[in-house]
Amino acid sequence: MKRHWFGALLVAAMVAGLATSPAAQELKVGASISLTGTYAKPGKYTQEGYLLCEKEINDKGGLLGRKVRFIIYDDKSEPPTAIKLYEKLITEDKVELVLGPYSSPVTNAASTVSEKYKKLMMATLAATTSIWERGFKYLVMTISPAEVYLEGLVDLAVERGLKTIAVINEDTLFSKAAAKGTIELAKKKGVQVVFHEAYPKGTTDFSALLIKIKSLNPDVIAAGSYFDDAVATTRQMKELDVNPRMYGVTVGGDLPEFYQLLGKTAEFVYGSSQWEKSLPYPGIKEFVANYEKMWNREPVYHSAAAYGGCQIYAEAVRRANSLDSDKLREQLLKLKVSTAFGDYQVDERGFQIAHKMVLHQWQDGKKVTVWPAAVAEGKPLYPTPPWQRR
Repeated sequence: MKRHWFGALLVAAMVAGLATSPAAQELKVGASISLTGTYAKPGKYTQEGYLLCEKEINDKGGLLGRKVRFIIYDDKSEPPTAIKLYEKLITEDKVELVLGPYSSPVTNAASTVSEKYKKLMMATLAATTSIWERGFKYLVMTISPAEVYLEGLVDLAVERGLKTIAVINEDTLFSKAAAKGTIELAKKKGVQVVFHEAYPKGTTDFSALLIKIKSLNPDVIAAGSYFDDAVATTRQMKELDVNPRMYGVTVGGDLPEFYQLLGKTAEFVYGSSQWEKSLPYPGIKEFVANYEKMWNREPVYHSAAAYGGCQIYAEAVRRANSLDSDKLREQLLKLKVSTAFGDYQVDERGFQIAHKMVLHQWQDGKKVTVWPAAVAEGKPLYPTPPWQRR
């Protein structure tokens, strides 16, 4: 009896040991996402990209022999809230990997926490160059920089002989960088910047700003925007009869909700994008099909960037065979790969140098990629007709 009792106790102890061993534990991955607040619409797409990545990793056996589990909190589009949440993720939830939040302002804040704890953050939706000029070691970029978001708009304007441009932007990190880059590109190509003004985050009435622009009658209007302000600006341009020959926005114009809200008012508007489903990237058809099956809607570039960055991070884990941040950084800095999201390669700062932007235009209710020519689905509809002729 004693031997039988001892044997049973030994087996129980072994089972308990297996249940608590690292191989049997979930590998926790943490992130905050803007599920409410200013950035909620693109934030939701970001979350969906992460969760599809989680599913596919687990379908293939997990990482390092462990199933992954994402812990995602709502940062409400607020940088201070994100700081608190990444503290919680790292110190209380004990996540072993961290992915970035949506937007440059929120990532800029949240990455101070991951850097403090030496947790490598794969920043999937942060584009502002200055974030990578702080000397941070544990931060890697996925998307193209903010400064080139409207390069296509400027290029097309120059091709058509346009001479003047007005630039507006939300007074936040990404939008300021996007506006600055657009202005520099315009000046470099001989386009005169006749107006530049920033507006506070949360602005809903753009009438005073647009009246100023209307008086200058620029050929092009470029907006360093997010979704809500892109919609409001476009709607108020129609109300005030502001008629540039070309008009483009950074973030917002790429989302299907932009057209759903504006209808024909969105026609002829150009939008910058990090990704479109028509692009010739490996695995893109499978990604789109799996995304639509899981979420019952098409992905946008925010979805693809989150998914792509997550997959790249997972590949670094596999190659390093470790969760150590220094070993992961070493792999990510030397990795050069093309994914369903596009090309990935970073410099010694962890700054993206391979991925390319595209420009699309709303034409008959559809987004049509119009720049660069090598991947264009169609030609730009030009010039944009006055509102009363649409």
